Amino acid sequence: MTNVLIINGPNLNLLGSREPEIYGTTTLEELDAFCVEWGRQLDFEVSTFQSNHEGEIVDKIHDAAGAAGAAGIIINAGALTHYSYAIYDALVAVGLPTIEVHISDIHGREEWRSKSVIQPACLAQISGLGLEGYRKALEVLAEH
Repeated sequence: MTNVLIINGPNLNLLGSREPEIYGTTTLEELDAFCVEWGRQLDFEVSTFQSNHEGEIVDKIHDAAGAAGAAGIIINAGALTHYSYAIYDALVAVGLPTIEVHISDIHGREEWRSKSVIQPACLAQISGLGLEGYRKALEVLAEH
């Protein structure tokens, strides 16, 4: 099976309770389980990771290219999407196919949310499909 790493950034640990009108009521644990099952259907072994800390996310990206042996990354960097050049640099450095995912439509929200500094390091950006964006991201990796 091909390994795929899904990374969720700051505040995504609060899925299910944080602004449910925007992010829904599904918890991160439930989303992780969905992603594992969706991945299994595509012959992927999915591992998930969440952190509120930029450096931990950078370390996890580095690890994905090393001993973890991931074939691809799906990342929802949360607010770090809009200003973390460290995450951008890590994605470029490891060179793994990466899909950027956002539950909400970042282009239809506050102006500052519409700019992603990590997008140029990614194969695709999926925004505004809710949790289905993660399934779509797995499908894009499978096609890649």
